[in-house]
Amino acid sequence: MTDTARPTHRTGSSRLDPGRPHADVPPSESFDDAVRRRGRAGRRRRATTDLLAVVAWASAAFAVALWLASPGSHTVTGTGGWLTDAGIVAGLVATDLVLVMLVLAARVPLIDRTFGQDNAIAVHRSLGKPVLYLLLAHGLLLTLGYGASAGTGPIAETIALFSTPDMPLAYLGLALFVAVVVSSLVAVRRRLPYEAWHVIHLLSYAAVLVALPHMLSVGSVLAHGTWQRVYWIAAYVVALGLVALYRFVLPLVVTFRHRIRVVGVEPIAPGVVSIHLAGRDLDRLGARGGQYGVWRFWTARTWWHAHPVSFSAVPDRDRARITVRDLGAGSARLGRITPGAFVSLEGPYGLFTSRARTAPYLALVASGIGITPVRSLLEDTDLRPGEATVLLRGTDAEQQYLWRETADLAAATGSRLFAMVGHRARSVDSWMTEDDVRRGVTLRSVFPRLLESDLYVCGPRAWSDLVVREARSAGVPEHQIHQERFES
Repeated sequence: MTDTARPTHRTGSSRLDPGRPHADVPPSESFDDAVRRRGRAGRRRRATTDLLAVVAWASAAFAVALWLASPGSHTVTGTGGWLTDAGIVAGLVATDLVLVMLVLAARVPLIDRTFGQDNAIAVHRSLGKPVLYLLLAHGLLLTLGYGASAGTGPIAETIALFSTPDMPLAYLGLALFVAVVVSSLVAVRRRLPYEAWHVIHLLSYAAVLVALPHMLSVGSVLAHGTWQRVYWIAAYVVALGLVALYRFVLPLVVTFRHRIRVVGVEPIAPGVVSIHLAGRDLDRLGARGGQYGVWRFWTARTWWHAHPVSFSAVPDRDRARITVRDLGAGSARLGRITPGAFVSLEGPYGLFTSRARTAPYLALVASGIGITPVRSLLEDTDLRPGEATVLLRGTDAEQQYLWRETADLAAATGSRLFAMVGHRARSVDSWMTEDDVRRGVTLRSVFPRLLESDLYVCGPRAWSDLVVREARSAGVPEHQIHQERFES
């Protein structure tokens, strides 16, 4: 490991303007004042995150409480009645959590600013299995309950339910949700082309919509004129409205307002290209260093594939840049895009920015294509000499993407920069090279002020998880760890 990056090629000059005002620290603010301000902002963000979590779970409790307040919930009789009511509760909680999942995936700015879109999607995915189990329990318990009350068997009751108006749609919704959850399992998703997985995942919206009629027409839980009916219709309108607004309407507005087009594709390493973009008032996108956008390139070979890619430089008035590595058939096609291609954008998104800082010092660790958000974060952060330390990790010279630019930025801001080049150690499970493990290098030795730093880590998933694990073992508080992971 050395104190300077050792790039083998230059990818373009740094666009850092030392005189450019930065959004995160006022020019006259002292170091101590900046620390106190970031601490207050961090506490507010964590409080908001906790509040959002409470609201999400309280919504499920409120849905059950509304049902308990209805007259029908007080007339439970016999085994059939208990099974039926248990099925109703399971269905109400499941439906509420499905709507929470939709809100988490809607890319709502408030959630992105306080919780981070990556974290929101992680919670969204974690709810998939519990919701599926609740939906299956809902169907099974109601079938058994109705059958017990009517004195019929499960098969006969299933046939009877299927002939009830709107129930075929309910079964279709359940089947669609099963398909979505199964396709999201890691083992299955790795075997599916991205495009196939994405189409299947879009079925979750169809599953929600086709299940609604049976809620409103079957049974008396959501009868006409009840508060329960008003609540659920309002909940559906809010959840689906947020999806429509932030996933479809606003991206269209952003796309046509800024009119982004490709103006150049620059190879910077084998399988890695920088895509240079031009548009109108791109500085008004509000992009911060470290954020990403969901890009769609409108050519015959790429229009059907959206790409979540970080900005590799902070956009100015009419220029922006992203840097992409070939990680599959979809991203490989981006290297062959011709100038002039129209580009649509969702975003920018992400909390991997200086806005998330809470500590006095800054520690940046990047590997491979993970350099892109780290490089733009360094560009966009107002730093005093010695405030930041950067560690760049690469297997060999061909993986030193944008290292020269990052070294220039580090020099301009008075930041220390280290390079770690070589294959990962085989003797131990480590994110470092064999030589660095042998010499006793640790995060604490690279970053002496690690416990007083916000640690930003970006790189392949398995590698970045090892860095974060060591940081936690060293005692770095969770709110000071910011991780963005790329698939290997």
